[in-house]
Amino acid sequence: MARKKNNKGGPPKPIWMLTFSDLVTVMLTFFVLVLSMATMDREYVREIVTVFQQDVGFLTPKTAGRLPDVAVIMEDILDNPWDILEKEDRIKDLLFPEQELPPEVSKSTLEKNLEILMRPEGIALMMTGDLLFPFAETTLQPHARQILDQLIPLVKAWPAPVNVAGYTDNIPGIYMDNYEFAAERAMAVAEYFIINDIEQDRLSVSAYGEHFPVGDNDTERGRARNRRVEVLLKKTPGAYM
Repeated sequence: MARKKNNKGGPPKPIWMLTFSDLVTVMLTFFVLVLSMATMDREYVREIVTVFQQDVGFLTPKTAGRLPDVAVIMEDILDNPWDILEKEDRIKDLLFPEQELPPEVSKSTLEKNLEILMRPEGIALMMTGDLLFPFAETTLQPHARQILDQLIPLVKAWPAPVNVAGYTDNIPGIYMDNYEFAAERAMAVAEYFIINDIEQDRLSVSAYGEHFPVGDNDTERGRARNRRVEVLLKKTPGAYM
């Protein structure tokens, strides 16, 4: 008579444990990915904020009185970088106080034409062409300079490189192609930053033309959103393009 095998390993493990362990692995990988999106050196930025609070000797007329707001914005971003969209209204209010908006730009106009977006490389402040430029032109409107003045303290304080990118809708240009048009608009913003004492080697300029739309090019509202300039605050200190 055949002998029964002696099962020394105990009772068989339930099959669901394999699925459960796979699920735990996937969740762990997800959280590692989320954390990797927030790789900004927190201590480095904390030091910058501390400088704001302790030393105001380098203030200029454009930054005087704005540094506390910049510090608050950076603290907000550091608290939860991947939840930045939930703080969009708060950041807009700090960056663009209603009493400091130019007369030509109402709060509702700003809300319609400025968005804060998460990008793999960092945080993008997206401004439509309508907010910054006359239609089909590449020279900043006077009130656009006042809008950019509100961004200058943040761009100056940001501890990582900043990229200015231009985009268009999908309608071909009359006097120049979409890439050139996007580049001219991005350069106009970058040059305004430079003449206001933002170091040139901290800035880069990109032109994407009609690529990477954020709106539907089949609608006027969508095309207006696509005609934009994005100021990208990169999340990695010392990483230049």
